Amino acid sequence: MIVLKQKADILGTLASSLCLVHCMATPFLFMAQAGSVFCCEDPPAWWKFMDYLILAISFVAIQWSTKTTTIKWLAPALWLSWLVLSAILLNEKLELIALPEPVVYIPAIALVSLHLYNRKHCKCNVDKCCVNNG
Repeated sequence: MIVLKQKADILGTLASSLCLVHCMATPFLFMAQAGSVFCCEDPPAWWKFMDYLILAISFVAIQWSTKTTTIKWLAPALWLSWLVLSAILLNEKLELIALPEPVVYIPAIALVSLHLYNRKHCKCNVDKCCVNNG
């Protein structure tokens, strides 16, 4: 259980960081495509698929982290951040509400921060583990 908890926050931090990099790189990908004569309007399919892959990895990491943390407010904060990120990405795909592109950074940064906070303040060792403490 200790290994699962520690890896869940590492996985969550990595997935959320990858999300940030992916979101920051997208405008540069569009600029590069705009300058190319042989390019389409839309980003490549594999680039769009990364949104869903990152969301799925984040979902699993949050599920593991929330099962092992005893910080009461952390589980709802992780899920809320994930839901906001999902809603923003869904809104982007469906083009329901015009939102500025940087809005997606807020839940992604929140997820990175929350996973790092959980990892820092909920350390487990042989004698004592955050899951067993109240």
